[in-house]
Amino acid sequence: MNTSNRYLSEIYIYPVKSARGISLKKSIVDSRGLRFDRRWMVIDENNTFISQRKFPVMATVETGIDEKNLILKSSDMPEIRIPLESAEKSAISVKIWKDTCAAYFCGREAADWFSHKLGINCRLVYMPENSNRPVDRKYSHINRQVSFADGYPFLILSDASLDDLNNRLHQPLPVNRFRPNLVLAETAPYEEDKWREILIGNIRLHVVKPCSRCVITTTDQKTGKTGKEPLRTLATYRKFGDKVLFGQNAVHENEGELKTGDLIEIIR
Repeated sequence: MNTSNRYLSEIYIYPVKSARGISLKKSIVDSRGLRFDRRWMVIDENNTFISQRKFPVMATVETGIDEKNLILKSSDMPEIRIPLESAEKSAISVKIWKDTCAAYFCGREAADWFSHKLGINCRLVYMPENSNRPVDRKYSHINRQVSFADGYPFLILSDASLDDLNNRLHQPLPVNRFRPNLVLAETAPYEEDKWREILIGNIRLHVVKPCSRCVITTTDQKTGKTGKEPLRTLATYRKFGDKVLFGQNAVHENEGELKTGDLIEIIR
């Protein structure tokens, strides 16, 4: 392996938080990260976010984006299209972890669709450009906004780290278990743990915090079924304190475009 040839091998966005992702060949990087990544979120009757942690069936919700619509479909549900500009312009306050921020209600059709799918009363909301949700300045000196991601605009993971994990598992797992945004090739296993600043193409990323993995990694991202792996195995060699770490969170310094094949330069 020649780590001087490190490159970006895969790009993923997850338009609806905790729903299925989309593989891309290229993506605009805007003020909050990859365009359309986690700009929509399902909330309960208390306006609090809903995720696969309690509703693993969300993994079976397929998402798509065309020029005008967010597309939602599932094997047991009719396809619906939510116009990108359809959200009501009167903001409500929604809760995601310790943050409260503004969001727009995406209409009754989407609310009914998710309520039927999840079996609870819930709504789909959209994050407008003027919603204020800054990244945690405890870990990042860059004053960036983040979408409905757990905390940071980017999650990066390397092929080599996943290969190392899969060599320890009885049944190898696909990368979608970890829901990364950027997958990197031609690195050494866990090399990303040592990075603090990298350049991918023309996008400068500050690697700010290891990703603490949760029960979502144990959910099959096609079927929604749950198991013990990979957390059981990761805990044997990637546990630091009470957290299992795999992948790195990152914050972008500039906006632009990323595309698969972009070379990676390690700044520090």
